Amino acid sequence: MLADNRFRRMDFIAPRRSLLRSLFSAAVIVSALGYFVDIYDLVLFSIIRVPSLKSLGLTGAALLDTGIYLLNVQMAGMLIGGIAWGILGDKKGRLSVLFGSIILYSIANIANGFVQTVEQYAIFRFIAGIGLAGELGAGITLVSELLSKEYRGYGTALVTSIGVAGALLAWLIAQTFGWQTCFWIGGGLGIVLLILRIGVLESGLYKKIATLSVKRGSFFALFTDRKRFVKYMCCILIGLPTWYLVGILITLAPELSKALGVTGNVTGGLAIFWFYLGLTFGNLASGALSQAMRSRKKVLLIFLVATAALVAAYFIQRGSTPQVFYAICAILGISNGYWALFVTVAAEQFGTNLRATVATTVPNFVRGALVPIAILFQWLKQVFASNGTTPANALIYSGVVVGAITLVIGIAALSGISETFGKDLDYVEM
Repeated sequence: MLADNRFRRMDFIAPRRSLLRSLFSAAVIVSALGYFVDIYDLVLFSIIRVPSLKSLGLTGAALLDTGIYLLNVQMAGMLIGGIAWGILGDKKGRLSVLFGSIILYSIANIANGFVQTVEQYAIFRFIAGIGLAGELGAGITLVSELLSKEYRGYGTALVTSIGVAGALLAWLIAQTFGWQTCFWIGGGLGIVLLILRIGVLESGLYKKIATLSVKRGSFFALFTDRKRFVKYMCCILIGLPTWYLVGILITLAPELSKALGVTGNVTGGLAIFWFYLGLTFGNLASGALSQAMRSRKKVLLIFLVATAALVAAYFIQRGSTPQVFYAICAILGISNGYWALFVTVAAEQFGTNLRATVATTVPNFVRGALVPIAILFQWLKQVFASNGTTPANALIYSGVVVGAITLVIGIAALSGISETFGKDLDYVEM
């Protein structure tokens, strides 16, 4: 009887030990830290935009206009980098991207701390954008291929949860140091990470197809087959609401909070902090829930519906306190936690010879979609204002309409992807 109980305990403990070994492997930890540094830099510019531009002599409206220009330059770099790193990841290996991307944005970060003109700032934000584009996709691809199909959902959730916490560090560092030092710290973190990456192993699935005569990293192959193209576009469209939240509701939190009659001052920095704090827990929750429910699509639907409800709560609040507003931002971050799952699903939809291309381009195209989302938002605001709507209500109505459009598109796109929980990833696209 005692022997039977001992064996039962071992049957329970052994899988948990295996899970812990998988989750705390070098590949998972280093990929997570790489995304942590990536998010630190991505969010840092938004936090230190005003003091950095003021030190270059800009004032008034130029602070906003130049800030938008630099963000667009960075986004252009990310779109180009997303394609380039994705192709490289499938042609030369996942590790080549993890090393190359962090070298590039570490150098750009350090250089950003020395800029003296807007032109120099733009050049290094563009280079940083190219480097930043590679981390998440390569890390998710590597972890998805190294971990067993039973555990990879936990692994990718851990990568993104640790990663998005980089935004919290960016905010904390910005409260203590000058903007130049903030950039130098980001570059230094990247250099330390390079040393940690030396012992990480390449994906076994990639090494297997590298010996085969199969075409790898063909970006245009995603557009030449109708079924493959539809699946690829649906992966992108599912993510649209994520950057609507970041780019409109959180970035414009100071303006929207005033329009909603919030009784105190709301800062963009704190809105970002609380949103990303929620996102850290949301990524863990979506990954764990998909494992418990043994389904990716069901959990994506749950989080998208929850996001829709919380967007409604964001706009319904009137005359609330800043504390209530920040609480809603944090809960929105939790609902936005399907970001981890959506990138994982994109990686799982395609064969090993296209997986890095898809996993790297999809999140960067979603980030790039913020440009048309912002254009639509601005256009609707002008339309509402021209019809006699007050400026405050024009801001609110345009936010509601754009949110409804992105959420409907995101939910509808779920029908275009297949369930991938427990899917064997050892195959290629022909």
